Amino acid sequence: MNVALPSMKADLDLSTPGLQWVLNAYAIAFAGFMLLGGRAADLYGRKTMFLAGLGLFTAASVVGGLAPEGAHLIGARAAQGLGAAALSPATLTLVTSAVPAGAARSRAIGTWTAVGAAGGAAGGFVGGLLVDLLNWRWVLLVNVPVGVLVLAAAALWLREGRAAGRRLDLPGAVLVTAGLATFAYGIVQTETAGWTSPATLLPLLGGLALLAVFVAVERRTKEPLVPLGIFRNRAVSAANTGIMLCGASSFGMWFFMTVYAQNVLGYTPLQAGLALVPSSLAVLVGSKAAPRLMAVTGARTLAITGVLAAAAGFAWQSTLTADGTFLTIILGPGILMMGGIGLATTPLATLATSSAAPGDAGLVSGLVNTSRTMGGALGLALLTTVAAATTLSPGPDPSHLVPGYAMAFRVSTGILLTAAALMTLWLPRPVHRTARKG
Repeated sequence: MNVALPSMKADLDLSTPGLQWVLNAYAIAFAGFMLLGGRAADLYGRKTMFLAGLGLFTAASVVGGLAPEGAHLIGARAAQGLGAAALSPATLTLVTSAVPAGAARSRAIGTWTAVGAAGGAAGGFVGGLLVDLLNWRWVLLVNVPVGVLVLAAAALWLREGRAAGRRLDLPGAVLVTAGLATFAYGIVQTETAGWTSPATLLPLLGGLALLAVFVAVERRTKEPLVPLGIFRNRAVSAANTGIMLCGASSFGMWFFMTVYAQNVLGYTPLQAGLALVPSSLAVLVGSKAAPRLMAVTGARTLAITGVLAAAAGFAWQSTLTADGTFLTIILGPGILMMGGIGLATTPLATLATSSAAPGDAGLVSGLVNTSRTMGGALGLALLTTVAAATTLSPGPDPSHLVPGYAMAFRVSTGILLTAAALMTLWLPRPVHRTARKG
């Protein structure tokens, strides 16, 4: 979508705020409804929510791809976000419920992580290819044949599963959805209004207030949407915190690497997408290697090692210059950054979901996805603010942008080092059982 924005603006005569809402409408709906989508998968069926979410996402892609004006496109993007919020937690829940705990589940989560990360990472390349060869509408319409095929396969092959005897906590659902959506709206407002503007502070504080009321209501509800006791589990709390901090860095990485390649090095959108393909492959390799390495090192050790490797990559990337070469300023640090994130995410997702009761599997999956999405949104807002504050006055060449981009990668390095320290202190150590001699 980022690659296609200039073409959308020209074709639909979108204003700059309207163009931003093409992205924001999706982000707010996705982040706001994700936790509700995860619980709905437990209550109404994982297969049912998977089909409903994918069906809505596919239908919204048709509407967006054929949109005659900006309002239709923005509405379609919001509907896509709602569909994705139902779909995304259901995918992880289907994976964890279909595979028994242990090495097999770790491998399945590794595949889930790898596919999701690679899909997001390849967006710049695929978007550039579609816009260059066809037009911006195919960035949306390409979802339709894929969605139809997956819907047919899911209807035939997926098994239904739900938590018996539970009802939806409607007050809790309204409060958490409103709180997360309002908070997400405040985050996206930072792009235009800054962090200190009332337009940003009011929704941020309002979202936090709604979430505080949600916690108070959940304490008194017999069948809460989110049993708050789940957060007393150190593995769940620490792993979700780690996922949030990793998302805060990795989401920003794709953005800043893309704009650096285009704005400073002069790459075309397609060239920038191609330049990041090795980083995308590094996520795949790291995610797929993680289950095997976990069997040797343990999930906790591998997660911390992966985060430290990613931090080293971000530190390397912060040395970027206006005349950097592909090998030393994109390829090397990109592989280290995203390979480390791939190594860390799989064990963190495994730790976050392994201790969940069967009836809470969808909820925990929703928490994982919410942590990643909110972390990414917060991180990108923070890093763009830092970059803008550090950017030099415009000059005759694009070198004035470099200090801002470099500072964003330094801050990301600090975020990941903080994550590694928290995980070292917070993640529970594995219990080693000593066999008795007979």
